[in-house]
Formats: sequence, C-alpha cells, structure tokens
Amino acid sequence: MDVFGAIANGARSESRVWAAALRPSDERQLVAVFSALAPTHYALGVETVYEAYLVHYGKPRLFAVPNADEAILLGDYLYAHGLVRIAEAGGVPAVAVLADLIARCAALRADCADGDGEAWVEAARALGGSPSEGEVASALALHFARVAA
Repeated sequence: MDVFGAIANGARSESRVWAAALRPSDERQLVAVFSALAPTHYALGVETVYEAYLVHYGKPRLFAVPNADEAILLGDYLYAHGLVRIAEAGGVPAVAVLADLIARCAALRADCADGDGEAWVEAARALGGSPSEGEVASALALHFARVAA
C-alpha cells in the first residue's frame, strides 16, 4: 500500500483547500516514521495521525499550509481520518491507544515539555509493535528532525 499516496488522495478528494495545500510531488518528503514500529496493518492510520501531528506542531511531509487557521483545520481533518483508519484496522482498543497518544502529545506541547517522541514509541508498542532499539532510535531521529524548532 502506498501510505502517502492514500493520505494525499484522500485529502485531495475531500477538499479543494486540502488539495491546494499539498506540496508538489517533488517537494514531498515521504519517509514513514512511527508506522515502521507498529504492525503493518496500522501503517496508514499511524502515518495519517502523525501527519496531522506534524501539521499542528512540526514540518509536515505532504502539506504546506498557508496559514495557522488552515493548519488547525487540516490537522484536525487528518486526525479524524487517521482514527477512522485505525478503527478499521484494529477497532476500539486501537482507537483508544491513538486517542490517548493525541491527548498526551497535546498536553506535552501545551506544557512545553519533552516526551512526545517517546509517547509515539509507546503507542506503537501498545498497538502490538516490537521494534528493535535501532528502529526506535531511527524513528526518534526522524521525528526530532521534523519537530525541532
């Protein structure tokens, strides 16, 4: 499955505004970060929720949103669609993991506290992933590059 194509195509079909916010194909940075740590059937949902997180708090891979208001709306759209995809892949227990992750990361951001990367790793494990130390280190390095100020 082309995770990034599915995210982009979903946004494009949902709204002209989201379609306009898509980066040109040659400017997209299509590197999966945390889905590599979770079971593969969660990849689309995890990367959709992660893209939402990046739209709100970091450097998105697929989108270049022109202003803060649109960033909030696009991020919320992506969160919602990511949770739908998680529900399809793993039901209510999986949604609870991601909903807790979203709330935890929002609280960390509001408190200007560290720990969001570790929260993503814990969520991937809670979904049934068993990543190696090297996979975790790689995901965290990719994450911190996208959220660093």
